[in-house]
Amino acid sequence: MSNVQYGISPLTWTNDDMPELGGEIPLETCLSEMAEAGFTGTELGTKYPREPEVLIPLLKEHGLVLASGWYSGNLMTLSAEEEIAAMQEHIKLLKAAGCNAMVFGEVSNTVHGDINTPLSQRVILSMDEWKVYCEKLTTVAEYLLNEHGIKLSFHHHVGTICETEDDINLMMELTGDAVHLTLDTGHITYGGGNPVTMIKRWGHRIGHMHFKDLRLDVMKAARDADKSFLNAVLDGVFTVPGTGDVDYDDVFAALKERDYKGWLLVEAEQDPAKAHPLTYAKTAYENITGYATKYGL
Repeated sequence: MSNVQYGISPLTWTNDDMPELGGEIPLETCLSEMAEAGFTGTELGTKYPREPEVLIPLLKEHGLVLASGWYSGNLMTLSAEEEIAAMQEHIKLLKAAGCNAMVFGEVSNTVHGDINTPLSQRVILSMDEWKVYCEKLTTVAEYLLNEHGIKLSFHHHVGTICETEDDINLMMELTGDAVHLTLDTGHITYGGGNPVTMIKRWGHRIGHMHFKDLRLDVMKAARDADKSFLNAVLDGVFTVPGTGDVDYDDVFAALKERDYKGWLLVEAEQDPAKAHPLTYAKTAYENITGYATKYGL
């Protein structure tokens, strides 16, 4: 039996940050094409119903389960207790679906969702601010793990407080072991880091994996022009695994070395009018299953 499962985010079909991308594509199309491509899991998107009694049977109709779901954290502005109170409905949904990881992304004091703000304007925390933030993050993570059996898997993201390899290392060093990492191969590369380095160093605390590829020429042009994250997405900075410049042989070899078990979740936002969703989903499935088989995951 394989130690990994294959899922895909609805971002291939419709974009959460820019609803105009794929806004006309029905949820039914998203789910049926995920299954047609070969995937058995998905993550939450804006078109998904949030009632467990509605969502879980809907996914089951398509042979899908919920792998996890992004949670927009505001720990920069909230106390740990306030954040815990705010996430109760999200916890309820994840538990009902049998998820063991929450993809936690910090969205306060960030620029990634503003198409008019370049990435160069992102907030950079002082050491004192990091220490306060990480103490709160650890408190929330320990609550999730001890009370609900769910790993808080922190998602680093371009344009947020945690963008670079140094940011990730510091965040992991300053938090307790209850804090896990959602390693995103595209975002770590965009942030100037290396996913292999992260897997080798933090493999024991990786709770979830997001796979996207990156076109280095598009990224460099976006950086040189001081573009926003969303404008870079519109330019096609991301694509599905195996169709960009990330070295996935090295990534999967490192995952095997660290004995990774869990979801291999494709999350590759593109403009569906330019990148046909089903075509790219099929390519993604073929590529990641091929790599996983090659390296014995």
